[in-house]
Amino acid sequence: MKNNETLITAEGLEELKNELEFLKLVKRKEISEKIKVALAFGDISENAEYDEAKNEQANVETRIAKLEQMIKNAKIIKAAKQKGVVCVGSKVSLKDLEFDEVMEYTIVGSAEADPFKGKISNVSPLGKALIGRKVGDVIEVASPVGDMIKYEVLTV
Repeated sequence: MKNNETLITAEGLEELKNELEFLKLVKRKEISEKIKVALAFGDISENAEYDEAKNEQANVETRIAKLEQMIKNAKIIKAAKQKGVVCVGSKVSLKDLEFDEVMEYTIVGSAEADPFKGKISNVSPLGKALIGRKVGDVIEVASPVGDMIKYEVLTV
C-alpha cells in the first residue's frame, strides 16, 4: 500500500462522498448565513458569533479538503482472496474468553473505522492481531490499560 492510499470499502467510499456533498452544498450555506447574521451585529472585533462562525467555517473547509484527498487516494478493498482468512473487508465474530461475550466486527481501513458501529481499523491493535487469522484461532491483544485480552475467532 502506498503512503497516501486510503483503504476503504465501496460502502465507506460512498459515505465519504455523501459527507463531502453535504458539507459543500448544505453546511457551507448554513455557515455563510451565520456569518451574514453575525456581521449584521456590527463591529466584528468583539463579535463572538462572528468568531464562532469563522471557526466553524475553517473546520468545515479543513474537513472538505481531507475528504477530497481521501476520495482521490481511495483504494477499494476487494473481497478476501482466501476464504476463511481475516483480511481488510472481513466480517469477524469473536468471543472474549474471559467474559464469555461474543462480538462482531468488520475490518476496515482507518478512514472508515467506527468502533461504535462495529467497524475496526486494520491498523488498530485488535485489527492487526486479527489479520491473517482463521476460525478457531485464539489471539491476545493488549487493552488500553495494558491487560492482555484473549479472543477466539468464531466466524470469518
